[in-house]
Amino acid sequence: MSIKNLFRYWRTVITVAEITLRHQWNDSFILFAVLIQPMVIAILALFMLRGTGDNYAMFVIVGSGLTGLWSSLLFISGNSINGERWQGTLEALVAAPLPFDVIIFGKNLANVVQSLLSMTASYLLAALFFGYSLEMTLPLLFFSSVLLSIFAFISFGLIIAPLFIMYRGIQQWQNAMEFPVYILAGFLFPIALLPGWTTPISYILPPYWAARALHETSTGAGDLSTIIFAWGMMLLFSFIALFVASKLFKLMLYKARVDASLNTE
Repeated sequence: MSIKNLFRYWRTVITVAEITLRHQWNDSFILFAVLIQPMVIAILALFMLRGTGDNYAMFVIVGSGLTGLWSSLLFISGNSINGERWQGTLEALVAAPLPFDVIIFGKNLANVVQSLLSMTASYLLAALFFGYSLEMTLPLLFFSSVLLSIFAFISFGLIIAPLFIMYRGIQQWQNAMEFPVYILAGFLFPIALLPGWTTPISYILPPYWAARALHETSTGAGDLSTIIFAWGMMLLFSFIALFVASKLFKLMLYKARVDASLNTE
């Protein structure tokens, strides 16, 4: 996946994202993953933290939204190529003149943007039902963090999708990958509460840097240098993910076009 292709085929990305959003609004599993489950997590956490202050509530809201975003990335974006195989459209997409990774980028964009609704729903829930007075401490930096987080999650999803279709053994661990990332990425509580040996694992996860940037800009807990460092790490891991994804897509297309083994494994 190259940045050049994103600029060259940006209309394709937008069109694919729009079609994907229209299709997914009729899927009850997707609506549960991006709306219901994060709201349940937010309700439980807000109930436990009631009376502890607005900063804790904002931390929970952002964190619950990130849980929905990661679940969407893992189960929906991760199966974006497998879904085409199940529907019998994978061969047509592989044979299309457009780069296949551009199409998957558009599908992942739709999934990530849709998942941000859970953060909005959690915000309204906390304000209306729990009586929290919620205010973004650094709104411009927060929305900048949201945009970078979208790019980071999409880039990470471009690695997961080809891995799941080429190596079915990895996909068998799909359900087991959900909650460990919630914990290691610090969505709902700081990773300082975890054993020290887990910290390096957190540092190599793009969702961790996204969570850190969003938490610090929403609650005002971090200074500008810390926030910029988190942005830099998100961009670094995003470009690394795009590089790795480009190699995986080339391998996947080889298996589909040359040895015709992709749909038989």
